[in-house]
Amino acid sequence: MSVRTSDPLGRPPALLMVPAALATALLVVPLVAMVAATDLVHLADHLTTRSAREALVLSLATSTAAIVVCLLLGLPLAWLLARVEFRGRGVVRALVTVPLVLPPVVAGVALRTAFGRTGVLGQPLLEWTGFAFPFTTWGVVLAHVFVSMPFVVISIEGALRSADPAYEAAAATLGASRWTAFRRVTVPLAMPGIVAGAVLGWARSLGEFGATITFNGNYPGTTQTMPTLIYVTRQADQDAALALSLVMLLVCVGVLLLLRHHWLGTA
Repeated sequence: MSVRTSDPLGRPPALLMVPAALATALLVVPLVAMVAATDLVHLADHLTTRSAREALVLSLATSTAAIVVCLLLGLPLAWLLARVEFRGRGVVRALVTVPLVLPPVVAGVALRTAFGRTGVLGQPLLEWTGFAFPFTTWGVVLAHVFVSMPFVVISIEGALRSADPAYEAAAATLGASRWTAFRRVTVPLAMPGIVAGAVLGWARSLGEFGATITFNGNYPGTTQTMPTLIYVTRQADQDAALALSLVMLLVCVGVLLLLRHHWLGTA
């Protein structure tokens, strides 16, 4: 870890540098060890199995569907929290962030209580339409939306708050309605944050495990995503689990590269 010596405050103290180096090692060493332990010779064999292909396709499809729903619902919610003063706004914001700290298994239990066959909303839905979310691909999408929505809303709200509302006021003086100002002024100004929120939400959705398996089980081709496949594969074939994990690691690195301008320094 190189340190600039031109800092007017002098060299950083060892009491800070040593823990910082240990923290970096704690985060990096397990990832490097996982890559080193992966059998690269048979990597393609593990990744081209039917179960791996189905799980990867399902993960990509459900994550993409989930992020579309998150944007359709989360963008208006983020705008409401950022631009509209109303009683209880702080409570709404707090509730939006709850899934961020909620244990994934608890999230799955909550989804089952609400949308299960005997749930508060699931039972009427089943009686009226004959459809139930649990153990279906749409149930996977629902679980992904639940855990990913906070990332989307928080990122977009931050972007909207950083966008100067004076531009919207100027649009209003020119005769633009609030809806027109939202479409033509607010969204373009906040687009970098919207894209960041969408990518973060998509990545979180792709890695979702606890809520998905609790709410939908682990049925190949229907509800078995890459994380759940890795979980069951690890019990029988460590090499295959490492290969599948490497794919997820590469996806996460790709997300970081896409969003490098948001938190990766260029200096």
